[in-house]
Amino acid sequence: VVTLVESGGGSVQAGGSLRLSCAVSGDNDRTFSMGWFRQVPGKEREGVATILAGGSSRYADSVKGRFTISKDSRWNALYLQMNSLKPEDTAMYYCAANTRRTLFRLLAEDYDSWGQGTQVTVSS
Repeated sequence: VVTLVESGGGSVQAGGSLRLSCAVSGDNDRTFSMGWFRQVPGKEREGVATILAGGSSRYADSVKGRFTISKDSRWNALYLQMNSLKPEDTAMYYCAANTRRTLFRLLAEDYDSWGQGTQVTVSS
């Protein structure tokens, strides 16, 4: 079982930056990939960025060039640096781990462990 705890959310004006962190504990030896997702009320959870153990990453088109996903050398921490934030980035952000599928996608169905979320609010 992998336990994930996000932090770093908050309120910021458009153009500002935030850095989200995800602390990972438990049996994470089988983790294939980890990712960040976001969700607003009434909409499906959206993939933001995902990363493999070797550091390869993928991003949603909406955040390319603005967001950067990173991790520590082992699956103990995951980060999301968010720059040039826009009001449309406002959402609850979730950290997720994929320990069961050897798939490298930004689909929520691939991820089996989730954090409780951290709110990001961007004002115009």
